[in-house]
Amino acid sequence: MQNENKRIAYNTVLLYVRMGILVLISLYTSRMILKTLGVEDFGINNVVGGVITFLGFLTNSLAGASSRYITFYLGKGNLPELKNIFQNIVLIHVLFAGVVFLIGETVGLWFVLTQLNIPAAREHAAMWVYQLSILTSMGSLLSTPFNAAIIAHEKMSAFAYLTLGDALLKLIAVFVLIYIPADKLIFYALYMFTIQAFDFTLYILYCKRHFEETKDIQLRQTDRKLFKDIFSYAGWTMNGNLAIFGYTQGLNILLNIFFNPVVNAARGIAVQVQSIANNFCTNFQMAINPQLTKSYAANHLERMHSLVVASSKYSVYLMLLICIPLSLEADTVLSWWLGSFPAHTKSFLRLILFTSILFCLSNPIINSVHATGRIKKFQIVEGTILLLIVPISYLLLRFTTLPPEVVFFVHITVEIIAQYARLRIVLPLIQMPMDAYVRQVLCKIVPVFVLSVGLSLLVYRQAPDNFIGFLLVCASSTLILLGCIYLLGLSPQEKTMVKNKLTTLRKR
Repeated sequence: MQNENKRIAYNTVLLYVRMGILVLISLYTSRMILKTLGVEDFGINNVVGGVITFLGFLTNSLAGASSRYITFYLGKGNLPELKNIFQNIVLIHVLFAGVVFLIGETVGLWFVLTQLNIPAAREHAAMWVYQLSILTSMGSLLSTPFNAAIIAHEKMSAFAYLTLGDALLKLIAVFVLIYIPADKLIFYALYMFTIQAFDFTLYILYCKRHFEETKDIQLRQTDRKLFKDIFSYAGWTMNGNLAIFGYTQGLNILLNIFFNPVVNAARGIAVQVQSIANNFCTNFQMAINPQLTKSYAANHLERMHSLVVASSKYSVYLMLLICIPLSLEADTVLSWWLGSFPAHTKSFLRLILFTSILFCLSNPIINSVHATGRIKKFQIVEGTILLLIVPISYLLLRFTTLPPEVVFFVHITVEIIAQYARLRIVLPLIQMPMDAYVRQVLCKIVPVFVLSVGLSLLVYRQAPDNFIGFLLVCASSTLILLGCIYLLGLSPQEKTMVKNKLTTLRKR
């Protein structure tokens, strides 16, 4: 267990170093892409590409199945079965890449041509974006098993280097985009497809060199029972992932139908900032998730429970560390970053960051149920609840004059209901009492959230509206949060550990 904890700590540090570099690159590239493409083309790229990205529920479903089966059988230590597992997973991904192509060129194409609000002068460019988005999505789907193998083996250094290479290629795109004489929107979509193809090749080469189960894949030699089990598992996860992509891309499409591409651009900017903030949560959880599944496979349930608690609490604390100052100083940060930005961007950002905090709580529970493999009831209940976000939002936009922010309030409300349902289903499966979860997680997080946000808001209202005020708000909100975490958010054992670490550092 001590070695496993050290591995988690090492991988977490490595992923956070990666995250820091990616944040800097992403902030710069997002600003320049918005500036170079313009608000309208940026919005068109966001909504048109989002139509085929909607089929990403297939990718996420298969990624979940890949990660679960590979990690589970790594925990079992059965190499022949692991090889059989990987071979069948690759075949399923190939088949689903074909499904993405068929749906994209039929139903998806009809929707883009007849339902979206695209300016007539940009319809040709929008069609190029759509077709290249189909190919990019297929490439992402085919690389999923190899990406899952890297994470399951906890080779986070390789994962970090590969994703950093991807980010650097996107940074190069910014400089090329400025000077390219061709249609910039079309070129940007083409460049993104090229990067995906390059990533796909690197993932395959790395895995074949380092992981025995990825070598000598024979797609014709399939285990029908195993193929059916994996396919069934992925099929049930599709219900939940369909709901997730339904309310992400579905809400994006609703905003386009009832408003215009400028509102899509505002949401696109907010989502990019959210993606950066989410790294504070996902990097920590990514280091823990393989251990969580392996603990269940080895029937070490107490170890699993401690990982669920740690993943839930600490990822929320990490998210609050970035979300509180970013929400308070949203106007200042967006102005420095982008100069000018579309209307609604600031309010979209604040609301979407709150959903990220809820995500930090839901993800450990979702990973726990995937570790058990007993996902049928969970996916039906969770997916059905989350699918309500889009129709409720549609009705509110159709029959009221409410602003676009209403879709985010609907999302937050439904997400809270879904989290309660997740806990009621999953905790009994992993034999974790509800009162233990409430006491160790919720009773720690809620007071920290309420008090730190309230005190930080008081400081923000008193701070001057200048650079000194910005620094004051960021520094004070961080100190307030750290104080609240120590006083209210840690167990006595965790407080003792913090004291010992601080004492050791002072002696050094």
